[in-house]
Amino acid sequence: MKTTIKTFGLFAAALLLTTSCSDDFLTVTKPDGDPLEEYYVNDQRINEALNAAYDPIHWPDWGLGQYNALNIDAEIMGDDFWVGGETKTDMKNWHMLSNFVADENNTLSSLWTVNYSGIKRCNDLLRYLGWVDTSVTPENKKSYEMQARCMRVYYYNMLWHYFGNIPFYLENLTAATNYCAPQKTADEVYAELISELEAVIDSKVLPMRWEDSQSGRASQAMAYMMYAEMVTYQNDKDRFGKALDYMKEIINSGKYALNPDFANLWDESGEWCSESIWEINYEDGGNDRGWNSPLATGGTIMPTLISPNNYVLSDRWGDGWGFLPMRVETYDMYAEGDVRRDATVWDLRHLEGLAEENSYHLRYENTYLWLNKYRPKAENNADAAYDNNLNFNNNYRYYRYAECLLYAAELAVRTGSGNGQAWFDEVRSRAGLSSITANLDNIIEERHLEFVGEGKRYWDLVRMVDVPESSVNAQNKLVAEGYRENNWTKNKKYIPIAQAELDSDPALKQNNY
Repeated sequence: MKTTIKTFGLFAAALLLTTSCSDDFLTVTKPDGDPLEEYYVNDQRINEALNAAYDPIHWPDWGLGQYNALNIDAEIMGDDFWVGGETKTDMKNWHMLSNFVADENNTLSSLWTVNYSGIKRCNDLLRYLGWVDTSVTPENKKSYEMQARCMRVYYYNMLWHYFGNIPFYLENLTAATNYCAPQKTADEVYAELISELEAVIDSKVLPMRWEDSQSGRASQAMAYMMYAEMVTYQNDKDRFGKALDYMKEIINSGKYALNPDFANLWDESGEWCSESIWEINYEDGGNDRGWNSPLATGGTIMPTLISPNNYVLSDRWGDGWGFLPMRVETYDMYAEGDVRRDATVWDLRHLEGLAEENSYHLRYENTYLWLNKYRPKAENNADAAYDNNLNFNNNYRYYRYAECLLYAAELAVRTGSGNGQAWFDEVRSRAGLSSITANLDNIIEERHLEFVGEGKRYWDLVRMVDVPESSVNAQNKLVAEGYRENNWTKNKKYIPIAQAELDSDPALKQNNY
């Protein structure tokens, strides 16, 4: 069932400040002329600010002059996809990132702005909570606080993954600091974030799962998943036991379960099913989002980005742009009988050699293999009033219960507290596969098979580089042989900071990329 929390931008144009010197959510209302401390005092208006804090989660796929669909940003640096597009200069920054030759003028610049905008809005909400009247109950006030703090970690987590050494602040910047924040090292940022996330978790304010009408809010399970993601990426062994306990809490809560049909996960009817821990909601009906209003509420452009161009059998979804063609090796890695293969891969190789009028327009790095999980379908933008290729209703599946099971299995192995065999087998059984030993290498490979196209693979390879007990040879999977212009090395872990940010704050140091 499609359940969508719509969020609306609050002063969208006015609040795009970053760090450097420079189904029933409420519609945001501009407080015309009212001083902030007199406006944000009641429950309705605090909700407006909270909804605004959620809003930037929808922006990355297209906004602020750049396409940054979250799965594409990560997958282009992994080993499952090519970049594609019209030519090598189409989304030049993606091609350079894929080849590990990015620079300050070709990086994920809008992702920086999107996430710092989200951080600012979370900080705004936390400030406003000091002004509220009795219409905001203590229970609601605490819920709003913890949602904002959790989402602030979410925004910082993305910046930390990509840029590592970033300006960090928990109160909005002022003239007293020249609107600049100190740049912390990646390890310092991690320490700040994990401490903040533990405070949110320990408060036990957020529900393990929200009721359907509130799907899309930060939950305790979402916070647990972010915790497991962060501590495994940091290889913070001291926290592995706690992360495992959190995975067990999700498993034992009875709130989540694998969807029996893997392919159904990617249908509209599969959104917010029993397997969904957290999704980013998109809606085609009643869209305000258009080419002239990219930050407005509505759908996503991601299915357009990752589908073939001028595909003759398309119905209403329009032209795809040919980004993210899948490598043949990705299709070939699936065993016969693995139901995930056909649910993951949209195989159009039967069109190879046909004239364009019977096939589609071939773009750069075409393989005739595409990501089926977010394949554009006519029903996914049928209700869009205009700009249909920008307004698909495909929710972005961010955390799934399958990932919880695989994190639990991995953490059990790595802590020596058991081999996690039952959790591992549960994922394989749903895929139609028999049991194999739940060791670390097999678990990482199972993540590979399970999450193709979901923006997980690159981060798994990077985090495995320094795990001596793994024989995945992660760094070897990121080398140039036949695929790239340049090799991945450890200094490639954090991508370049955009030149505009460096210009706005002379104290900001570029990553050694």
